[in-house]
Amino acid sequence: MAQLVKNAVKAGGTASDFTGAVRTCIGCRQTAARQQLVRLVRSTSGSGEPEALVDLRRRMPGRGAWLHPSPDCLQLAIKRRAIGRALPGITNAGDLETQLANVSRDGIQSIRTDIVPL
Repeated sequence: MAQLVKNAVKAGGTASDFTGAVRTCIGCRQTAARQQLVRLVRSTSGSGEPEALVDLRRRMPGRGAWLHPSPDCLQLAIKRRAIGRALPGITNAGDLETQLANVSRDGIQSIRTDIVPL
């Protein structure tokens, strides 16, 4: 935790500005609090092909990438080919549009991430 505060100070902020986990959106490259972004993970579909999924609870295993839940950031990420770089093997991001549309409609703040399944 102390190292994170030191990094925040080096980045131009103060130790009091640091309020928790900060992530970078792969679409717009802006930093934001973890709670304001959705996590994308690489998974394997039923046919064995890699696919990108929206990790609503932010708990799925594996490497993740962070994205604002807006269509603009998704389009930027697709245009920049950032999804394929952040999650190697992903070639089709078509399903992400519908998954992110559902998240944007429902609101990211309504997702409870403190519940752990038994």
